[in-house]
Amino acid sequence: MTTALPPVVEDRVGRAVLDARRHPVVTVEADPVRVESRLAAGQLCCPAPGCAHRLRPWGWARPRSVHGIAGVLRPRRARCTGCSVTHVLLPVTMLARRAYGVAVIGAALLARANGAGHRSIADRLQVPAATVRGWLRVMTARLEPVRVFLLRLARRAGVDQRLPEALGSPWRDLLAALGAATAAVTGRFGPVGVLGPVTAWQVAAACSAGRLLAPGWPAS
Repeated sequence: MTTALPPVVEDRVGRAVLDARRHPVVTVEADPVRVESRLAAGQLCCPAPGCAHRLRPWGWARPRSVHGIAGVLRPRRARCTGCSVTHVLLPVTMLARRAYGVAVIGAALLARANGAGHRSIADRLQVPAATVRGWLRVMTARLEPVRVFLLRLARRAGVDQRLPEALGSPWRDLLAALGAATAAVTGRFGPVGVLGPVTAWQVAAACSAGRLLAPGWPAS
């Protein structure tokens, strides 16, 4: 992963922290009305490296059903006024290219940290065992880079943020780092967003720009 945390910018989950400029997907709050308002007002910036121009409305992504999220989602698309590249505005309730909401995936990761196997997790969450196994394999391969990324985020976002000590388990250390990052973000910007309390997994989705389980994240 990179040795320096990308710049932290304010956005809302209610209000959260993310860095859209380093990622191909723009992560936004879950409230579509607020997203539309900020997009129309030119308050969202292009995530392309070296481009700081404003994003403007540019149609919609295809409708999709995401397990764990009510209704059918149709994420907004936006186009940069400078480089003309288009981007999907991904709500923090979901991850890129995943058919399950981040709350469901987070519950699976939490259960694994507590010692559960992929089959029992799958039964509990009513998710195919192969799908859960895939999530766990991806995260197992990046536990330390993600932990370090989250600790850097906590240090950058928090004021006098106390970082957790090692717990002797890579999975538990990851959750402790996520807890520290969540505390730093909500302590700085507030624990409640437009749709209710800001969750740890929404913070994870926001700070990874939806790429928590995507290939190549965190960047090495």
